[in-house]
Amino acid sequence: MNITQKINDAPLVYEVVSKARGVQLGDFDDGIDDPIDSEEVYELIRNINDPEHPLTLEQLHVANREHIYVDDGSNRVLIEFTPTIPHCSMATLIGLCIRVRLLRSLPERFKVDIRIREGTHQSESQVNKQLNDKERVAAALENTYLLDVVNQCLATAV
Repeated sequence: MNITQKINDAPLVYEVVSKARGVQLGDFDDGIDDPIDSEEVYELIRNINDPEHPLTLEQLHVANREHIYVDDGSNRVLIEFTPTIPHCSMATLIGLCIRVRLLRSLPERFKVDIRIREGTHQSESQVNKQLNDKERVAAALENTYLLDVVNQCLATAV
């Protein structure tokens, strides 16, 4: 990523306590109804790289298991993330990375809402509006430079 001027030069880095989801009995059986839960969604986003640092969203506590809500029955996912600083200029890009990862990974039936946790960013309402506006997201993804940055952030998310 060609981001030369860092907004947060020294972010707090947290120890990762990996609770990798084990293989379930029906994981490979298409005949079994396997509802998607918050743990599965967390596994999809935790290894996304931060656009500014060579660290994951999990290491920076930007993404947390406790802030992911899934209702498989009504096909809804809500993710609340916490920027590392209240004036983080990368918040929209981080939210876009989360959205793209879920667009590529979850079944199309899911409505995904992505929000900055309340009180953690000075422009949270504007960023939330951008992240959940389909037209703005589509326009952002038409920008090849921006799409390259998103793909770089997602390269480590397996």
